Amino acid sequence: MNVAVHPRNEAPAAAQAVGTSALVTASYAPDFERCRLLCETIDRHVTGHSRHYILVAHADVPLFRALETTNRVVIDERDILPAWLRVVPDPTSLFRRKFWLSMRTKPLRGWHVQQLRRIAIAAHADEDALVYCDSDVVILKDFDCARFWKDGQVRLFRRDDALRGPVDGDQKIWSENAARVLGIEAPAVAPHDYIATFIAWRRDAVVSMCERIERISGRHWVAAIGAERKFSECMIYGRYVDEVIKGRGHFLSGEELCRVYWRGPRLTSATVRAFVDGMDPGQVAIGMQSFIGTDMDLIRDLVRAAEGR
Repeated sequence: MNVAVHPRNEAPAAAQAVGTSALVTASYAPDFERCRLLCETIDRHVTGHSRHYILVAHADVPLFRALETTNRVVIDERDILPAWLRVVPDPTSLFRRKFWLSMRTKPLRGWHVQQLRRIAIAAHADEDALVYCDSDVVILKDFDCARFWKDGQVRLFRRDDALRGPVDGDQKIWSENAARVLGIEAPAVAPHDYIATFIAWRRDAVVSMCERIERISGRHWVAAIGAERKFSECMIYGRYVDEVIKGRGHFLSGEELCRVYWRGPRLTSATVRAFVDGMDPGQVAIGMQSFIGTDMDLIRDLVRAAEGR
């Protein structure tokens, strides 16, 4: 992968009406078959992107190489994250799980580091927009990444006023920690939620966001974010765009392109089909969190049925 050096500032550069786009997926070995299916459905349905980056830990690179094509590349986290962040086996899980350790962050798990990879790729990619799609997503309908662009601006997903009342989760903590790393004094917790999959970020805005975090904290942006274990990359980016650069280079949308089954009992054939039948007309993908354990054969059958194959 060629590393490009991009200027850093807090104002997105002027852009053509529709810029270049890349897909980005952070994954790991237990999700390999899910990621393979994602890639298959991307190749059948998604256009308007020049490349698909798959971001994985060093030990997982050989496995994921099987998914590479002329426009799909596997990225070793060692090439985009600082060398002082080291992965070690976790003896408390009989070495099945891992920690990422350093003297500069709290101990981090894989889901933390996947978020850091999604941010880090911006300093190395060439495309104008980065479209993030989790490896437990499948694309069921045709989609052109040009939909993330309007008059040179990139679509920012925002669920308006979702945090004004009680929430079932850590979104308010994530919002507060986003304010900390970005130097936002008030509000400590923003009213909006920015968390979803199949969303787009401006690459130049991500780079300038990291620059701001480093300037405010006096530390590498990974160290500043990793000082707390409860953080969300989507919340950090969303608050940066809304409150620091005042939305420049972006337009807002609350439309969720992917219907996600976040939590609940393991899905059966009937409940998966009901979940798909409940997709909104504008939704083109479904996501079923891998930790729920939905059978892969069931998901593949669903994809074939949805595509009429």
